[in-house]
Amino acid sequence: MPTPDDQRKVLLAGATGLVGGQILQALLADSSVCEVHALSRRPLNLSHPKLQVHIVDFGRLPVLPATDEAYLALGTTIKVAGSQAAFRAVDLDANLAVANAALAAGTRRVGLVSAAGADAQSSVFYNRVKGELEDALKAMQLTALVIAQPSLLLDYRDGLQQPPRLGEQLAIPIAKLLGPLMPGKYRPVHAQAVAQALVRTVPTAEGVVLLASNVLARLGNK
Repeated sequence: MPTPDDQRKVLLAGATGLVGGQILQALLADSSVCEVHALSRRPLNLSHPKLQVHIVDFGRLPVLPATDEAYLALGTTIKVAGSQAAFRAVDLDANLAVANAALAAGTRRVGLVSAAGADAQSSVFYNRVKGELEDALKAMQLTALVIAQPSLLLDYRDGLQQPPRLGEQLAIPIAKLLGPLMPGKYRPVHAQAVAQALVRTVPTAEGVVLLASNVLARLGNK
């Protein structure tokens, strides 16, 4: 059952990322959330009465605090990671480790930032890893699993201490023009809308809920 108002305790992995940072802001602004436990490899440039930052090694997580919800937003690129194995270590292994540790601590509601095209059987490595993570989470004993599957994010990563992504810089202006013409699940969306849609859906969802890119835009822009 959802926790009473102003009593929700939540866990977030990936607060330094594009969507994760927006999830953090949404949770801190939510009057029904009393604690936000952010797992990070490095300190956050933010302080807030609700926020507790835990500096962790995602390969050797400590016992996590009991929370009502967990949000998984860890992610990288093969270029940044350096290899497919290093990419898997972040996008699959680290997210799954947090989910298992959160489940052991009593968490039964999870929100995941995945991607459009996620499919464990895909011939595309990126989509295959995302699909493997989704399938692993679906097999867990959760009350609710909300999976956000955004397409291209309509946001630049300035200020995130991440190298520029040339593909995004080229694609975003085009996507802003052609986005309304794209099929729903491939429609580009802003990171803030993805975050808002997850934060609004996870507390009361039941079972597995998939949020395609156009649905994220609709729910997140209310």
